[in-house]
Amino acid sequence: MPKNNRTPGVALAATAAISLLASACTGSADSRATDDPSARTTLTFWHGWSAPGEVAAIEANIKSFEKKHPNITVEIVKGITDDKLNQALRAGGSNAPDVVSSFTTDNVGRFCTTGALADLKPYLEKSGIDPSKTFLPQMARYTEHEGRRCAVPLLGDAYGLYYNKKAFEEAGITAPPKTLSEFDEVAKKLTKPKGDGYEQLGFMPSFQGYETTFEHYASQFGVEYFDAEGRSNLAEDPAAKALLIWQKNLADKLGGHKKLEKFRTGLGDEWGPKHPFHTGQVAMQLDGEWRGRMATDADLDFEIGAAPFPVPDDQVADYGKGYLSGTILGIAKVSKKQNAAWELVKYLSTDTDAVVSFANAIHNVPSTVAALKSPQLIDDPLYRTFVDIAQHPQSAHAPSSVNGGAFLLTAQDLGVRHESGREKDLDAGLRKTDAQVDKDNEQAR
Repeated sequence: MPKNNRTPGVALAATAAISLLASACTGSADSRATDDPSARTTLTFWHGWSAPGEVAAIEANIKSFEKKHPNITVEIVKGITDDKLNQALRAGGSNAPDVVSSFTTDNVGRFCTTGALADLKPYLEKSGIDPSKTFLPQMARYTEHEGRRCAVPLLGDAYGLYYNKKAFEEAGITAPPKTLSEFDEVAKKLTKPKGDGYEQLGFMPSFQGYETTFEHYASQFGVEYFDAEGRSNLAEDPAAKALLIWQKNLADKLGGHKKLEKFRTGLGDEWGPKHPFHTGQVAMQLDGEWRGRMATDADLDFEIGAAPFPVPDDQVADYGKGYLSGTILGIAKVSKKQNAAWELVKYLSTDTDAVVSFANAIHNVPSTVAALKSPQLIDDPLYRTFVDIAQHPQSAHAPSSVNGGAFLLTAQDLGVRHESGREKDLDAGLRKTDAQVDKDNEQAR
């Protein structure tokens, strides 16, 4: 996946900006779905991939689909953001897409409740596909909202810990840490101060760092974002407070917010060769499966390892879990070719050869159970670490919300204020965050 389009800040900002259609999913096939999928037709497919290798990979899958369905021609539009996607889904017309993919997993709740994407349940049932058995259950869950199935997963991302083996050896560290207390000690041991900065930082814990977001940390703590009534639950959940306290304490141990921020703002780009993990400026990195391929392409002068990200000490039995996300695939509600569109969605998301070849090509985690078991899947040990993380029963994405990922931005803002010392009363800050999330969700409804 084109990670330059998938950074947390960009994804969440897009989530906050989207305002989709006001109609609800119908729970049955759309009235426009009267087209004959065996008739000659042309579908328009919009996707967000933009890197040459990724574009070539999806185009290869489309060509394979067209060979199996010679009556269907697919016109591909690449590099589509959710903003552009939203505009087209609202406007409809001859230039609107029929099939769409989005990198913003957090938007599923909005897509489903607003009716921007068609209800896929009738198509899945007609094809005899049980999402909970066909797809990895954790990924099947993040592509529906309150029982409404308006999307299916198309490859996924799993997050874990990358570490510099050379730095570990020099520091006398023999294995990656499993608990956060172990992790804190390792991060401190790997840190080499230099003047008012660092020669090497063990780990960048900042909420404004690369991938070190509230959402990604929360998966390790098991944060319960909402209660049974759907109200924000952070102030009542001990895990949320524990997360924020741990993060700030680690930042303080490594030099404090100001020193870390000064260092952070001078680091290289997340997607370029000067990523601080590539350069050795940071010895451990929270990241997804794609980082292994990027590190290999960067021809580093040290060997890297990968492991699950550590868990709180009282959750050591769940070590191996991690944060999950991924691309979602759906049919535009405005499309008049939904039956033909379903043939494309079904092929891209459930054909084992198609899923495996695409996962291998762009170094993402397959989303179907059959593809995960395929002998054709990459057997690189680094990559397989993330395949294992994805299949851990406690690995998960944040819950879907009617307001997309806005609630995650609000939690993230609290984290930034707390780590900087601007939020003096954490309990009060959590209550204010809950109130803001509930207000925003109510307005979205």
